[in-house]
Amino acid sequence: MFFQHVYDKSLAQASYFIGCQKAGIAAVIDPKRDVDTYLEIAEQNKMTITHIFETHIHADFLTGSRELAAITGAEMYLSDEGGKGWEYEFPHHGLKHGAIVMVGNLKFEVLHTPGHTPESISFLLTDLPASKEPVMLFTGDFVFVGDIGRPDLLEKAAGMVGTQEIGANQMFQSIHLFSDLPDYVQVWPGHGAGSACGKALGAVPSSTVGYEKKRNWAFQYGTDKEGFVQFLLADQPEPPKYFAKMKELNKVDRPLLTVVPELRQLSPADLQAAMDKGVKVIDTRVKTAVQQGFLPGTLHIQGNNSFATWMGWFVNYDEPFILIAAPNQLNDLTRKLMRIGMDNFYGYVDANLLTTEYKDKLLLAKMADIADVKNNSNAAIIDVRGSSEYNSGHIQGAKHLFVGTLLNNLDQVPKEKPVIIHCQGGDRSAIAYSLLLQNGYTNIKNYSGGINEWVKEQQPIVS
Repeated sequence: MFFQHVYDKSLAQASYFIGCQKAGIAAVIDPKRDVDTYLEIAEQNKMTITHIFETHIHADFLTGSRELAAITGAEMYLSDEGGKGWEYEFPHHGLKHGAIVMVGNLKFEVLHTPGHTPESISFLLTDLPASKEPVMLFTGDFVFVGDIGRPDLLEKAAGMVGTQEIGANQMFQSIHLFSDLPDYVQVWPGHGAGSACGKALGAVPSSTVGYEKKRNWAFQYGTDKEGFVQFLLADQPEPPKYFAKMKELNKVDRPLLTVVPELRQLSPADLQAAMDKGVKVIDTRVKTAVQQGFLPGTLHIQGNNSFATWMGWFVNYDEPFILIAAPNQLNDLTRKLMRIGMDNFYGYVDANLLTTEYKDKLLLAKMADIADVKNNSNAAIIDVRGSSEYNSGHIQGAKHLFVGTLLNNLDQVPKEKPVIIHCQGGDRSAIAYSLLLQNGYTNIKNYSGGINEWVKEQQPIVS
């Protein structure tokens, strides 16, 4: 058996390439949309991709199953569980609980494991003829290392009222099915630490059934379903806005994108014309560079591992956008956006030219230091972190307005007095600062040091 774990740090998303070396064929589980990664693995190992599996209709990324199938001719094997409304709306081989799919000498058994979503399935792998016992379980968003999938996304992100309690109860049943598997079976989940699909995911890539039964909080409740459901639904992070769109695009037929797009470079005149038409411009540089000079009217989202997630919060799928980025960053940023289906690129501006061709237009960011926060009693202090972060400890008197929903709550941001915004370490407050500038706020400062610096300097926090 050939096995390779493919991990996208930007979305903390795992996919898997599993091949039968004797037959020279392979399967890919939950592929990302830039599928050239799997084509290269197949070529390097002289294998043909013949099977594509998905564990469920994903909300956090746009799968590349259809792109991979179009390029390779591989067949798609997807869940037919979940009932009405949970059907994939394009041709595929439907899978039910107990179904067996053979990939050469590799046996994949389907387990219906609802909870995160009604149609969620896991794949139990046995490497025949090496052993008749299963060796790996690919759980998708069912069981993670140290956590389990959240059942509230359908309600919070897609507006499906009343589904989170149903999902939590289904999850309680599913983990008992998991508990019946042999302790030695390896667990390979769909996500790692940093994903919004759970609240306490571990950083190591895999686990075992036995380890999760001992250390994962979800397996410590025994028969206490009520306590399990209550804890599972509490303190889940805010689901990104784009999750609802991903559910739709992963379910329906859609246009395919089989290559990574190349963006055209814009001149200063091109940029001005586009901005005059209302095209959004995203400055992807690091926050310290943007603080030293930025173009008015631009939105600042750093091109780091959280880039795609925040783009999904603030850029609509039906509108074109422009990136300010260094040319050597474009391929990485384009791939990150492809993975959430955001490919309506208008062009890019070379970030290296800002201090030359655009230098007369640049503005300096107004920054606050710890003394400003301590001594400016007249200022409104706004904490733009998530709810659970704020509740665990915040600056006395700070108002909580999560950055992802800040534009929906501008009526709570005063214009008649100074405003100081902060987050944990400056990344999210940089986004918030640019959002407020775009909406006419001028008397604002960004406390980039955030709670990290505040605590380091032994300043008091309340919870």
